[in-house]
Amino acid sequence: MISVDGSLFIQIANFLLTMFALNILVYKPIRSVLLQRKEKVDGLDKGIEKLLGEVKGKNEVFSSGIKAARAEGLNKKESLIQAAADEEKAIIGRINQKAKDELAVIQQKIANDAQIVRSSLLEKTDEFANDISEKILGRAV
Repeated sequence: MISVDGSLFIQIANFLLTMFALNILVYKPIRSVLLQRKEKVDGLDKGIEKLLGEVKGKNEVFSSGIKAARAEGLNKKESLIQAAADEEKAIIGRINQKAKDELAVIQQKIANDAQIVRSSLLEKTDEFANDISEKILGRAV
């Protein structure tokens, strides 16, 4: 059993002195290390949150940049298609004009050749009439 005498006060003083010594030598350093660790972890968490915010911002900038580049590419594509269509129309127009010019030259040549043939046939009409009448009649006319 526990007896209450003067040694009890010495034991209580010894216990308090041991607690005080343990607090100074063991518990305070451990608590300060734990506090430093907690501050470091909190700082890292804040750094992570900050970096995540930066990443989101950069992703948004990147996405908007990609959208802008796609829109610009589509605009350039449309302008190139329009320029190609205009060039195609110009080339077809030149080809059609050249074909019309060549057609006019050929028609003029045909008309000239027909006039020459017509005039030569008109000159020989009498001869042909005589030859035909000789063949029909069977004698010279």
